[in-house]
Amino acid sequence: MKRRTLLAAGAALAAAPLARVHARRPTEVRWWYHFDDPTASPAHLIATFEKQNPSIRVRAENIPWGGGSDYDNRLYTALIAGNGPDAAMVKLENMQRLQQMGALLDLDPFIKTWDGHGDIPQDIWRINAAPDGRHPYLPVQYVILYLYVRQDWFAKKNLPLPKTFDQFLAGAKALTGGNRWGFGLRGGPGGHDFWCSFVLGNGAKLVKGGLLTPQALAANRWFIDLYRTQHVCPPSAPTDGFLQTINNMKAGLTAMTIHHIGSANELSKALGDAITAVPVPRGTHGKGWATFGDGSNAIFRHSRKAEAAWKWISFLSTGQNNVAFNKLSGQVTVTTSGAAHWTAEPARFVKATVDSLPMAHVLPNSPKTADFVRAVYTQTTQKALLGQITPDRMMQTFDKLFFG
Repeated sequence: MKRRTLLAAGAALAAAPLARVHARRPTEVRWWYHFDDPTASPAHLIATFEKQNPSIRVRAENIPWGGGSDYDNRLYTALIAGNGPDAAMVKLENMQRLQQMGALLDLDPFIKTWDGHGDIPQDIWRINAAPDGRHPYLPVQYVILYLYVRQDWFAKKNLPLPKTFDQFLAGAKALTGGNRWGFGLRGGPGGHDFWCSFVLGNGAKLVKGGLLTPQALAANRWFIDLYRTQHVCPPSAPTDGFLQTINNMKAGLTAMTIHHIGSANELSKALGDAITAVPVPRGTHGKGWATFGDGSNAIFRHSRKAEAAWKWISFLSTGQNNVAFNKLSGQVTVTTSGAAHWTAEPARFVKATVDSLPMAHVLPNSPKTADFVRAVYTQTTQKALLGQITPDRMMQTFDKLFFG
């Protein structure tokens, strides 16, 4: 054998062990996440996953939420710089921008062959779909706003727990008196979710002209009149925010208010079995609007580890793994099997959440929606509640914001 051939063969043999070592090196998946509780850690979930998938390592990076804008801006900046994670937790409000950036991987090819697909309700898939029907997001958590109700007060008056607007108003009027009010209206920041339930849930539509139809204007007058003419809300309602509405219920000042399962344990601790929850009332035409709060995972197109990233995010959305994840996140499992055995909150609040799915909706994903939520809604509605503008003028302001 010639010297050159021998040298080449020797080099190949010397490199072979290194190549084998390199081939066995686990694939590292970078994943960004956030929890409301900064001390909550997914370490045990990662350990379980890596034991089941020894060829994959998950590098989880806890990114501060900062009200949402901090997390979002860091994600956008990292993706633009080419230093983004392989996968990350995302919100529906981010989908349009991420798609415009060309950042999202279509997950449908993975979802179609995934055993866990059928364990997530179709209503959650519906809400999480992109406008073209594809699914760049894999749901991992959610909450839905529902109606908290003092069922003991309703029982004493022989009133049914409200399913319709008429039953809601009858109950609110019957339970208002003295230092007690039927409904804890949230006129301060975040109050747009209440408006959605009663106005978009009763005929108004966020399409051009859809806020100014006779039905839409009537629905909004009905909503404002809960405070102005029916007097079933506390005097502080125009400026009440989340803390005020929840504290009023805990103190026995209100019979009903709207929030999600995140307040269930706090209210149960204060009121015991006297408090329950039901879906928000349906409008006069049988439709309704329950605001959906989402949480999903996405894989980014730049990643060269899409299959490994999919194994990780699908692990988090499967059965008991998803239950364990949402005990950390403080939200609700997206799986039907997990919901059936949920123990983080009393079962009646889980039932109200699941029962609300058929009428769960989200506001349009646009910069105008952000302006509406952050400033325009609160400023305009407070003026209407205080009689400074008419309810119809309030709707005209919203229509101008969205449709020019």
